Amino acid sequence: MILSQTSQHALRAMLHVAGRPVNRLMRAADVATALGIPRNYLSKIFHALVRAGILASIRGRAGGFRLARPAVRITLLEIVSQFDDMSAERRCLVGRAACSDRAPCLAHAKWKATSEAVSTFFRDTTVADLLKGAPARVDAA
Repeated sequence: MILSQTSQHALRAMLHVAGRPVNRLMRAADVATALGIPRNYLSKIFHALVRAGILASIRGRAGGFRLARPAVRITLLEIVSQFDDMSAERRCLVGRAACSDRAPCLAHAKWKATSEAVSTFFRDTTVADLLKGAPARVDAA
């Protein structure tokens, strides 16, 4: 399972916002500059995350974005599923239409275990979990 560039940007941006003081509003333009993401692209990502209830936004000159709830309650699955199909249905690694424990492809056994581990990682890992292992920020303000 490889994430789209949009999901990767969304994860990076969420970690950037979550790594700031609670309730501090972040402008999309500032996050885009800090992460090297095109501003309009990040703005669309942020608005999708607002619609999903992951980010909150305040309009106006002093506005910006912040987490809609604590980082410990936002899973990686919630974020990336806004942009990528993260359904629980596992697809055959070699593209067979029917691949199951009863009629497995050659990669089925190994792919099943890996696929389940990846799904568990996204479902059970929160933004806060990733921030715990992050190095101290030099640019934190």
